[in-house]
Formats: sequence, C-alpha cells, structure tokens
Amino acid sequence: MAEKSEYHDNFLSVQDAARGKLDRENQPKLFDRLDWFDNLNRYALKGKELAILQASSSGTQAWMPLMVKKYRHLESLSNWYNFTWRPIFCGNYDEVTKLSLLRQIASLAKDSAYRISLSPVPDDESEARHITYAFKQAGWVVSKEECDINHILRLNGRSFDEYWRTRPGQLRSTVKRKSKKNIVSIRIETEFNEESWADYEHVYGKSWKPGEGNPEFLRQIAQQEADAGALRLGLAYIDGQCVAAQFWTVENGEALIHKLAHDEAHLSASPGTLLSAGLFQYVIDIDHVDLIDFGTGADKYKSDWMEEIRIRYRFDMFQPNIPLNWPRIAKHYLRRLANKAK
Repeated sequence: MAEKSEYHDNFLSVQDAARGKLDRENQPKLFDRLDWFDNLNRYALKGKELAILQASSSGTQAWMPLMVKKYRHLESLSNWYNFTWRPIFCGNYDEVTKLSLLRQIASLAKDSAYRISLSPVPDDESEARHITYAFKQAGWVVSKEECDINHILRLNGRSFDEYWRTRPGQLRSTVKRKSKKNIVSIRIETEFNEESWADYEHVYGKSWKPGEGNPEFLRQIAQQEADAGALRLGLAYIDGQCVAAQFWTVENGEALIHKLAHDEAHLSASPGTLLSAGLFQYVIDIDHVDLIDFGTGADKYKSDWMEEIRIRYRFDMFQPNIPLNWPRIAKHYLRRLANKAK
C-alpha cells in the first residue's frame, strides 16, 4: 500500500479513516482513544478547531491529534485531564515504521503550521525520541523541555499488606487511628448511578480543588468507563453526608487516579486519606493491578503513596524559514548553549 498523509478537521472523517483502530478494542490506553479526544473536545475544550494529522503505509497508521491554538500554531489535543499525550500507532509496526510514519506527519504539517506545541509527552516508550528525530529530519527545529512529573507505583506482585508496610509511618498511623474511630464509612462503586455522581459533584464543589473547566466531561468519561467495567468511584461519608470522593479507572492492569476531592470542614476525620487507603487496597487485592498512576503534578502528598517519578515533556517545533519563529529559535539555541556551559 502506498504512503498516504491526511489532515482531518472533524471526528467523522477520523472515524471513517481509522476504521475502529482508535477504539477501545485496539487501543489499551484511555488517552489514546478516539472517544477520549471526542469527549475532551466537546465538553472540556469547547469545540476547539481540530487539526488531526494521519499517516499510513502498508496497513499501519500513525495519528497525531492536534487542535488550532491560533492561526497556523497547532498544539496537542489535550489539557489538564490528560496524564499523557503522544502520537498513536495502529497495526503492525516496529521502530523503523514508527519513525517513517512520523516523518510523513512532520512533512504534512508544514502545509498547515509554522509552529507545533505538544505536551505532556511521556519518555517511557521512546515517544520523545521518535518525535525529535522525525521532525528534525523533516526540517523542523525541535525544542524539548521538562514540563511536569508523573507519580506511579509499580506493585511487582505485592499484596496491599506488603505494599502498606513500606508506607511512611505517619500515614499508616493516621489510617490506623482514624479507622478505629469508625466515623467515616467508605463505599467503592463500579457502576455509574446518578445519586452517587451527585455526591461526587457535591463534595468536589466544597473541595480545595479549583473549579473544573467543564464537569460534564468527567461525567461523560465516568459513564463511558463504567459501561466498560473500568470505573472505580470512591465515596466517603460521615453521618450520611459525602465528605470525600475519588474518581479512578482500572483497565489492563493499570489504575488511573483522575480526581480527588474532600470537604475541608471534615478534615480532622481524614476522610480523604481513609478513602485513598480503601481504594488502594481494592485495586491491589481485588483488581490485582500491576501499576497505579497518580497523574501529573508535583503535589507532595503523592510521594507518600507512590514510589517512582516519570518526566513529562513539552515539545515546540518551529519551521526555520518563518521569520515569526526566529526569536523563539534563537532563544532555544541560547538555552542549549547555556546548558552545555554548566
């Protein structure tokens, strides 16, 4: 099959071209699926103009889901809900094929963008290296810098009790003391229902967390993941009132912690901490996950629960023949020189 590159500005044409290859059955990661991007764009990004780039060859596809930030400046189709953003590959491919497909996309992008910004890109499966090589070979200037961190826990076959023995003493003491008081009751749900979701939204509204861009997005994802058996909604109650809530998903051996919330008025009872302990125990001993992912962000409390940190990157690609890019390109090279001089 001949090489082919396409620019898509709507999800219907993406769906037609992908032919199911971006669906759950073919993409094991939530953030790589067409329904994730569709919901994100519809509910959280307020219908941003799409710029989804595709390359195909011999039955293999590569996709780069982007959106228009401003005229001819494209950026990753993502926001703070994303743990990662990366190019998506479909079919049978190896490292050489991935690089070739990305070069096709990088060449195609020259017709529609003078600058492309991507984040948060992971580095654990060579995505960062592939992006760098492909865009440089296509003539772009590539700037890469760390933009965030990702806390994770690898279980390596441990039970919850084995994991829990390694946690900080203060955390274990808090859970033991507060549990004995029997003030907080915990419920973990795997099915979506309106009453429980209303409790989640209620406590989120009282939380220290900032307001969401569009809570309807999380609701859509919760319903979608519940239908697939992946929802883990944790709720903590005191005297029948929901005082802490957590939205997790579990799939293919990985648990993702999407959102946490608690009512500050009940902080002394530590409902959020007790709920976290309950959910960790559930996904470790019942779901038997291999990895728990706490998403992005440098919040100190995450290190009490997690054991590893992974870096997330931001890429900026510039066409060097565009004068508008020259100040940014100069800044990029000056930063590289400064780093080498250290």
